[in-house]
Amino acid sequence: MLNAIDKELLKQIANLHDIPQGAYNIRKNGQGLVRNVTENINIITKEDKPGIDIIIKPGTKGESVHIPVILSSEGLEDLVYNSFDVGENSDVLIVAGCGIHNPGEKKSQHDGVHEFIVRKGARMKYTENHYGEGEGSGQRIFNPKTIIEVEENGVVELEMVQIKGIDQTKRDTEVRLHKNARLIVTERLLTDGEQCAESNITVELVGEDSTAQIISRSVAQESSKQIFHLNLRGHAKCRGHIQCDSIIMDRAEVIAIPEIAAFHSDAQLIHEAAIGKIASEQLIKLMSLGLTETEAEETILKGFLK
Repeated sequence: MLNAIDKELLKQIANLHDIPQGAYNIRKNGQGLVRNVTENINIITKEDKPGIDIIIKPGTKGESVHIPVILSSEGLEDLVYNSFDVGENSDVLIVAGCGIHNPGEKKSQHDGVHEFIVRKGARMKYTENHYGEGEGSGQRIFNPKTIIEVEENGVVELEMVQIKGIDQTKRDTEVRLHKNARLIVTERLLTDGEQCAESNITVELVGEDSTAQIISRSVAQESSKQIFHLNLRGHAKCRGHIQCDSIIMDRAEVIAIPEIAAFHSDAQLIHEAAIGKIASEQLIKLMSLGLTETEAEETILKGFLK
């Protein structure tokens, strides 16, 4: 059912070496490939548009949902709409992401819209990895959009990673946090060649004592371009922190625009942004231990994006 290319893509985007345990829905080249549901997690095909509904029962603990997408042909344009209902007091892991193997000259593109409602007291970790490969000259394009509503006492952890092979991406993330809700975002991004990446994250802290932390780390190499818009908007007594760090190399361009806006006197919001090159003393220290300059550079970048 899965060929060697499929398995490599699944390994890169979801750390899967075969069909996973638990609930899953694997999509290949615009079509559902294989699906499994559990007693507590149901997956239903949408009737009005391409995509699925994932329904997690209240109180579900220690279960996972894998919903990877793989494209292995040139000229594909795939669009999905996925909706998630994470039941009250549940604690689940959702693993998404998309991998493209483009062997030809035409572009291959995946656009995904994911909408979540995380119910009262629920905890969700959501990981989304993007990966591209293939000997063809056709572009590999991703445009994900993630919309999350977090109810009272809910906790959401987002991990968004794009490390290799994506020619063009525009990532939009919108989150609303209600009373005592908590959000942690970790974003890691690497671009090289002529690649372009744009990331827009907006968090609305609408509930009392809601908190948000956004950490974005990126490396821009060769002639690639990156732009980040990171926004925190405090509408109640709340706390939020943005940290955006980038390493720029060669002829690359990086634009980081952290923004904080307070609409309540007890909103506490902080932003930090830094763009710079690899420190020479770090290179010298590693080279003194026997590494070549290239090896030292790779070691530093790997640690920075870990």
